[in-house]
Amino acid sequence: MSDSVIDLGELRDGSDRNPLPRPPRAHGRPLRCALVVLLALVTLAAAAVPPSRPAPVTLAARSGSDVMIDGDLLLVMEPSNPTQEGRLAAYRLSGGEPIWQVPLSSEARYWGMTSLSGMLLATGYEIGPEGREARTLALDRATGAYRWQQPGTVIELTDGNLLLRSGGETERSSLRVVDPCCGTVRWQLSGISADLNVRGTENGVDRVVLNQLDGPVEVRDAITGAVLARADLRPPDGGPIGLDVMNDLLLAIDRGSGTVTAYGLDRLDRRWTRTRVNVDFALDCGPVLCMRTGNAELQALDRATGEVRWRSGQWGWAWPTDGRLMANVSGAGPLGQYIVLDPLTGRQLADLGRWELYQLGVGGRLVGLRRIPDGGVLVGELDIGAGAVRTVDVLPDATGDCQAITGYLVCSTAAPSSYQLWKLVG
Repeated sequence: MSDSVIDLGELRDGSDRNPLPRPPRAHGRPLRCALVVLLALVTLAAAAVPPSRPAPVTLAARSGSDVMIDGDLLLVMEPSNPTQEGRLAAYRLSGGEPIWQVPLSSEARYWGMTSLSGMLLATGYEIGPEGREARTLALDRATGAYRWQQPGTVIELTDGNLLLRSGGETERSSLRVVDPCCGTVRWQLSGISADLNVRGTENGVDRVVLNQLDGPVEVRDAITGAVLARADLRPPDGGPIGLDVMNDLLLAIDRGSGTVTAYGLDRLDRRWTRTRVNVDFALDCGPVLCMRTGNAELQALDRATGEVRWRSGQWGWAWPTDGRLMANVSGAGPLGQYIVLDPLTGRQLADLGRWELYQLGVGGRLVGLRRIPDGGVLVGELDIGAGAVRTVDVLPDATGDCQAITGYLVCSTAAPSSYQLWKLVG
C-alpha cells in the first residue's frame, strides 16, 4: 500500500489547532496551548483497536508550518523570513493533489488561519514604520484569489461578520466589524485606549467589553456596536481593575485591595462583592465560578451570591465539559494529570490519568496521546461525562510531536523531516 506524498515545506512541531484553554496570567486574559498527557498503558492495552484505517498521507516537511483541515481541503501555511517568502497552499485532502498556492510576503509573519463564508483568512503582522502591525488577509477558499486585507487580528461574530482589532495595549487601537466576503465596514471605533474583553459562544462573539484606562467600562453589542451599558468600575483611588467575562456576569478584580465584584454583563448592575481575596486568575466553570488564589488554592463560587461552595489546594485549574469539570492536579509536573469533578461539590468522580490532550474543534472530541514504549502513538478519547477513556487508534509509525486538526492527527515519524496525516477512526 503506497502513501500519498505532499511537500509541505515546514511543519510546526507540537502545535495544536484547537488546544484546550490554559489559565490566564495575573491580568486575567485567557491563553491557549496544548496540554501534555500520558495514560498508563495498562488501562488501555486491553481495549479494542480499530482493525483497519485509511492509509496515512506522508508529508515531507520541516518544523515551522501551520496546518488546517477545512472540509475536503488540507491547507498549509509556510512561514516567511526576511530573505524568503512564505507560502499558503491548498491540497485535496483525500489524495494530496495540489489545488492552488499563493506567496506570502517576506515582510509579513502569519501564524493562523480561519475558514469562513467561502473565505480563507490568514492572520499575522507586517513590519512597518511603527513596528509590528497586525494584518488579516482574505483569500477565496476555492481558488486562493486575493479578496481583501485589513489591519488587525480577527474574531468571528455570531452573525458571521468579523471583528478586527488593530493597535495594542501600549498604543491607541481601533475596532472594526466587517463582512467576510468583501471587507465592507459595518461599524468601527477609533482612538481607543482600552483593554478588550469579549463574550464568546459556540457560534462566535456577541459582546465586546472595553476597559478604558482612564474612563468608564463599556459593554457593546458586537453585532451593531451599540452601547448596552457604561459605568466607572474603578476603585475610589482610581486604580486599575482587571475584567473577566463569565457568561452573563462581568467580574471586576481590584488586586490592589483584594476585592472582586460581579456585575450583570448587559446592565452592569452590581450582584455581589467579595473582599480580602488574592486572585491570581478567574475561570468560568459552568454552574460555578472558579478562582485561583495567590496561596495556590482553587475556589468554586456560587454564581448568584459569590459564596464559596468548595475549595481545594489539589487542583491547579479547571474548565466545564458535559456538566462536569475537568481539572489538573497541582504539582504534577510537565505531564499533567487530569481528573473529573462534580462542579457543585468539588467531589472527585474519576481519574483520567496523564495525557497529551487536544480538543478537535470548539466543543468537540477530547483526544489524548501517549507514546508506546515499543514504538508508535496510542490515541484515546476522553469522555468527561462518563469519566472514562476509550482507545481510538494506534499509529504505528508515529514518534510523537503531533498536531490535532479536526478529524485528523499530524505526527512526526522516524524518517527525517517526515510527518504523516492520520485520519482518526472510531
